[in-house]
Amino acid sequence: METEEECRHRVTPPRTREPMGFKGLLAALGQRNYALFWSGALLSNIGNWIQTTALLWIVRESTGSNSWVAAVNLAAYLPVFLFALLAGVAADVYDKKRIVLITMGVQLLCALALGVSSSLGSATLPVIITTVFVAGVAYTFSAPAGVSFLPELVREEDMMSALSLSSAQFNIGRVVGPAVGAVILSAWSATAAFYINAVSFAFIIGAFILVRPLRPQERASRGATLRKVAHALEYAIEFPWRAYTLLALGAATFFGFSCTVLFPSLAKDVLGGRAGTFGLLMSMLGLGAAVGAPLVTYLQRRLAERAVIKAAILALGVLLVCLSLSRWVWLSAVLAAFIGCSYLMLGASVNTVLQARSRKDLRGRMVSLYSMMWLGLFGLGGQLIGLLADAWSVTAMFALGGATCVALAALLFAFGGLIEGACSSLGVEEPGAGREAAGRPA
Repeated sequence: METEEECRHRVTPPRTREPMGFKGLLAALGQRNYALFWSGALLSNIGNWIQTTALLWIVRESTGSNSWVAAVNLAAYLPVFLFALLAGVAADVYDKKRIVLITMGVQLLCALALGVSSSLGSATLPVIITTVFVAGVAYTFSAPAGVSFLPELVREEDMMSALSLSSAQFNIGRVVGPAVGAVILSAWSATAAFYINAVSFAFIIGAFILVRPLRPQERASRGATLRKVAHALEYAIEFPWRAYTLLALGAATFFGFSCTVLFPSLAKDVLGGRAGTFGLLMSMLGLGAAVGAPLVTYLQRRLAERAVIKAAILALGVLLVCLSLSRWVWLSAVLAAFIGCSYLMLGASVNTVLQARSRKDLRGRMVSLYSMMWLGLFGLGGQLIGLLADAWSVTAMFALGGATCVALAALLFAFGGLIEGACSSLGVEEPGAGREAAGRPA
């Protein structure tokens, strides 16, 4: 088996990255399939952020507890941690379009259930948490199927355009959704937000019904699911840099970015605001991520991903500490934007290098492991931080989370070899893991 040192010095053709003009960036939207997919996904994404903003705010208002806000957040993201690998296998084996339609339908029903229960005055915490968890399970299975379905909707030469537009769509939703959610909370109620989200799912379901794949889906064999999961875990630790890179992302998420679950309390108790202030913080977090997307692409053309990962974790830590000291709304909003930017740069760099240096037949499962660190640990970390914030204070948790990220960055700078292999130019693929390398089917 090739060693890490041999891999590092292996001669590989350099990746060519041609600059993409404005027309090239929009090329995918000229295709009917992708235009339907993109517009439906945008409306659904906005609806989801409207509901998230409304849900977290009303739980904070009704309970006054950071722990309960974190519990709702955990219900949404715990399924990613529990089922992401199984969802990745399902997307590789079964019909992606059918998976998306079924899971989106479940999420529509969950949003409708929240609206009806809220209208009837029966939206208790157990009802909310159960409904959000079911929707989270559905999302966990829909996400990898939807992402991996994308290459079947556009011409190969327009894939870069499609990926860039999908990233833009997601970040537009993160900016617009919380702002609209805050307006709905102020003008109407959370009930309206739930119904609006249910309607938004109808658009993405309609879009998926209308799209016609350009090529048949390539499916993996229906082998033993547990063996496929085991192969993914073996592959993740075959070279230590991959495991350490995932762990670095997970630690920064768990101890650092999870502090953003305290934004409702930060807005109300620390900054003296209301729903509009919370919506502003959430929108600025999304705006920062939107700015970070092209910025990280620019940096990755000039720096190895490992350098961006270290710098992003350090920036995240410093910004969280600064946020713990801020008592001004607009300064906090600006800091939230920079937090969103640094965390997006961290996540995008990890995702890029995992995709670039992983075998094609295992990339879906690498995305699942990435999602566990990126989203799954956000829910688990948020629950711990919510409990500690109730015991200590909101600002103390931002300071502690930031200090932990600074310490993590210092560790990575001091022991650079831990993630030395996190550089996509080192090679497109690496040897297989364990039994798969010997010819076992994935």
